[in-house]
Amino acid sequence: MTLILGSLQLGCIYGLLAVGVYLAFRILDIPDLSAEGTFTFGLAVSAALTAKGHPLLGIPMGFLAGCLGGAITGLLQTKLRIHPILAGILTMSGLYSINLVIMGSSSNISLVGLDTLFRMTFALFPGADKELLKLALAVLFCAAAAAVLALFFKTHIGLCIRAAGDNEDMVRASSINVDSTKILALAIGNGCIGLSGALLAQYQGFADISSGIGIVAVGLASVIIGERLFGQRGVTWGLAATIAGSIVYRLIIALALKTSLFPAYFLKVVSAVIVAAALSIPAIKEMLARRKIKKEGLAHAVRP
Repeated sequence: MTLILGSLQLGCIYGLLAVGVYLAFRILDIPDLSAEGTFTFGLAVSAALTAKGHPLLGIPMGFLAGCLGGAITGLLQTKLRIHPILAGILTMSGLYSINLVIMGSSSNISLVGLDTLFRMTFALFPGADKELLKLALAVLFCAAAAAVLALFFKTHIGLCIRAAGDNEDMVRASSINVDSTKILALAIGNGCIGLSGALLAQYQGFADISSGIGIVAVGLASVIIGERLFGQRGVTWGLAATIAGSIVYRLIIALALKTSLFPAYFLKVVSAVIVAAALSIPAIKEMLARRKIKKEGLAHAVRP
């Protein structure tokens, strides 16, 4: 039961990260690698404010920090015409130093014994199960973010962002400012990623400068698993499927580590294998289909 609850809690927290990755990779069709920097940016801001005695302020500020990082990536892409991959790497690299400054030139911040959003919730409901309260908070933030985004992408601006991802030339011909829509979308997506980091810092009780390493693979794995399991039927369904994929991904990781087949430091390897396996599903299906057709053709050819 503890394993399932823990996976659900982390699945919802990292679900915000997956939603941010989904916005860039699926809606905008842009390979945004700045997530490693913006995730840690949100985490560092939240931890620093919590250490100063402002845990509630740390959550929205973590979101805004992510938005700032995403906007910088968008500006590099649109105004300076830097390739999206390189723009993300530049933002990620620059944020590493900024995150160290925010964390007081230290590689980690401990929040042990300090008030956090989760501890404050425990104090409000002293008789409730702490693990269930953690899950309720994670679900609340995740569901609220998904609902707001689902409504946003049905507005005029949201539809413009979706159209820019589908056919940029057509959107430009319609006198819509594509650059602004990209910057806004990347800011919102990385804001969700920063929010994920902000929640994680207070959930786990510490912040580490290396927390964002490989986080793009985590988000991408959640997106792909969600699509493979639940399909693609529009933005609202895609957001829900992405969050569900994040939960499934955390369950897979937890089960893989629970079996003792892999030590804890093999987490990144397991993540990479899961991503590779999910990405290879279409190719495997195509290969099996071709083999089936080939066998049927040979069987037909040898018939008397």
